[in-house]
Amino acid sequence: MARDYFSTRRVLVTGGAGFVGSHLIDRLIDRGDEVLCVDNLFTGAKANITHLLGHPRFEFLRHDICFPLFVEVDAIFNLACPASPIHYQHDPVQTTKVSVIGSINMLGLAKRIRAPILQASTSEVYGDPTQHPQTEAYWGNVNPIGIRSCYDEGKRCAETLFFDYHRQHNLNIKVARIFNTYGPRMHPADGRVVSNFIMQALAGDDITIYGDGSQTRSFCYVDDLVEGLIRLMDSPEGFTGPVNLGNPVEFTIRQLAELVIEMTGAKSKLVEQPLPSDDPTQRQPDISLARTELGWEPEQNLREGLEKTIGYFHKLGNG
Repeated sequence: MARDYFSTRRVLVTGGAGFVGSHLIDRLIDRGDEVLCVDNLFTGAKANITHLLGHPRFEFLRHDICFPLFVEVDAIFNLACPASPIHYQHDPVQTTKVSVIGSINMLGLAKRIRAPILQASTSEVYGDPTQHPQTEAYWGNVNPIGIRSCYDEGKRCAETLFFDYHRQHNLNIKVARIFNTYGPRMHPADGRVVSNFIMQALAGDDITIYGDGSQTRSFCYVDDLVEGLIRLMDSPEGFTGPVNLGNPVEFTIRQLAELVIEMTGAKSKLVEQPLPSDDPTQRQPDISLARTELGWEPEQNLREGLEKTIGYFHKLGNG
């Protein structure tokens, strides 16, 4: 029987003003939790949580988790970290710091107050995978000195810290490896493929694809991801993960671009540019573990999710 952490609790969400964090907070508030949202607003935005300001069970604290935080909470979701290449490569040293020092600070807090803590890790721990699809047992193929290493290796080190705290201090940890996620509240200039394609199509610009567009990704709608995160935190204490959370349906980048053009009615053409350094050629999660342990799998198909996401960006562009 899963332990119920979510009855009348105060929950800390770091990175809570970000894309995924703000959706997670909405769900936690809806189910009756009190939420402390912590964010330094480097990539997060107050606009993502404006609708919650003044809510009696919501509190916002502007804080960088690279510095210690002393609060009393019942559970911690650690989502703080830039997650798009443009943002995490802007200040790569700080990106590594938030993954490593930030994790140490949050783990120290969890240890002190004996709270369960969930780490938002990433499919980037697999690097440019030689195993396809990727299972949690795969150790990855990561360049430790490349331009993406600040994020890839930072998240890998964070996982190490989580499991060492678990083994050394008997801390209740959960580790989610998140695959490509999309939906409303994505940053319009985050450089991710879904937001890039939609913004270019809505502006009537040509759509930029890197290489010939044959590289693959698996796109998970944000509501499905949030459900997975909550189920993981709700899972029995003995289940730590890591567990893949993503959509196992694989698409080529060219297929995604063509679908966005069709759905927006744009006249955009596809323009090929050289592949960025260390860009993975394949990315598809094996979610067998999530199905077995969490009873979770995505419900939203790509067309349905894109319809909502395009509507969000269209409204954003029209003020």
